[in-house]
Amino acid sequence: MRLILAATLLAGVSLGALPALSQPKDSVTLCMTLEPPILDPTQGAAQAIKEVTYGNIFEGLVALDRTGKIVPKLAESWSVSADALTYTFKLRAGVKYHDGAELTSADVKFSFDRAVAPDSKNATKKVFAPIASIETPDPLTVKITLKEVSANFLFGLSYGDASILSPGSAKDASTKPVGTGAYKYVDWSRGNRLQFTRNDGWWGPKPAIKDVIYRFISDPQAQLAAIQAGDCDALTNFGASESIEVLKKDPKLKVAVGNTEGETILAMNNAKAPFSDLRVRKAIAHAIDRKTVIDGAMNGAATPIGSHFSPNHPAYVDLTGAVPYDPAKAKALLKEAGFPNGFSTTLKLPPPSYARRSGEIVAAMLGEVGIKVSIEPIEFPQWLERVYKNKDYDLSIIAHTEPLDIEIYSRPDYYFQYKSEAFAKLNRQAETTADDAARYKIYGEAQKMLVDDQVNVFLFMLPKTTVTRANLVGMWENWPLPVTPATDLIWK
Repeated sequence: MRLILAATLLAGVSLGALPALSQPKDSVTLCMTLEPPILDPTQGAAQAIKEVTYGNIFEGLVALDRTGKIVPKLAESWSVSADALTYTFKLRAGVKYHDGAELTSADVKFSFDRAVAPDSKNATKKVFAPIASIETPDPLTVKITLKEVSANFLFGLSYGDASILSPGSAKDASTKPVGTGAYKYVDWSRGNRLQFTRNDGWWGPKPAIKDVIYRFISDPQAQLAAIQAGDCDALTNFGASESIEVLKKDPKLKVAVGNTEGETILAMNNAKAPFSDLRVRKAIAHAIDRKTVIDGAMNGAATPIGSHFSPNHPAYVDLTGAVPYDPAKAKALLKEAGFPNGFSTTLKLPPPSYARRSGEIVAAMLGEVGIKVSIEPIEFPQWLERVYKNKDYDLSIIAHTEPLDIEIYSRPDYYFQYKSEAFAKLNRQAETTADDAARYKIYGEAQKMLVDDQVNVFLFMLPKTTVTRANLVGMWENWPLPVTPATDLIWK
């Protein structure tokens, strides 16, 4: 997973021209909504960890480029056996970590063994679960044999969760990360900023940007003020969506609205009454009008979804009409479930504006069918601890930004607490089916099952709104993964 105000839109925002600041050509300040809780992408679920470290500090055997294509990274090449069970990777020669240690095949084995260890906090352990053995016949060769076909194995290795770490520095990676990437860690002032500097010993071409500073600004209006003042050179996931059209008219700025893999959902605790009752979950789904949520919270700039699957994927099935907005039906289902007068519940909301703004609208809609919602805003570390880890919640709104993450519904201990052997079986069939057409058909069945069971209310795909200074190029317009590789950035 990659885990991200009032709903009334602000009107009449007046934007002055940016001051004519002299921008150093070898540094950049990137502003983002959430601060990472740690800096080791292999030991935490938060999207913000990968956003700052992926392709900057840490690297994997392979990576995704900005188009979503799998490309070589620490592995310069690889081959797959005819039975699709053995993957042989050839590592780049001469790659070194920031502390001078040399990358070897033993580090790959260490990293993947660490990912599935009993005490591992890796958010995508399932990527590594099919591995039967890892052999290291020489320092630059890794041979991985799977127990069974895993159609998405190579794709999974492109995630930040599959980053390669050194045994000598992995234990401190959460606060003092040491990787093989183009940038190395300098300093972290929690609550304020994080700084990297160029790794001049990197194996790849020298990046144009020397120093990268990340600033963390959760409030949309503070984001707007920062980009106006020139305090940010770029803002990823700009929150003040009502200001986008005005910003587009400023010649000193560029605005790009692209796609992410972020399925934004109203999550329901399926193991907790009354949400353990399918009729209640269906009632909540019928009570919510996606269009109103998207118009009010996202200024209309989002794509509605009807299940937990990205429209960017060829296996997507449009199920947005399967459970239509129907308050009367919602009230009837609540009455049938024993709640003719509704009930009271709590909606825990993390800081991003899409969650806070959507939450206000959703609460109002649920109120119209008799469900009295108390909104509890919480900071993201609290969300991770209370909602994601301890499952201490009724309802929440969050965007799941990892690609092809429908498999999370096959985890009975996941925070939704959805337990379905039928879905787990279907997911396993998809993951072990090599033929694309057959696998896509299974994914279609899985999407429909999530709607039949109404595990959550599926709202919209989170758009990626990026605002940059006009002379900064290289920011990713779309997010096949939620990352910002500074190696791509250039001042013009």
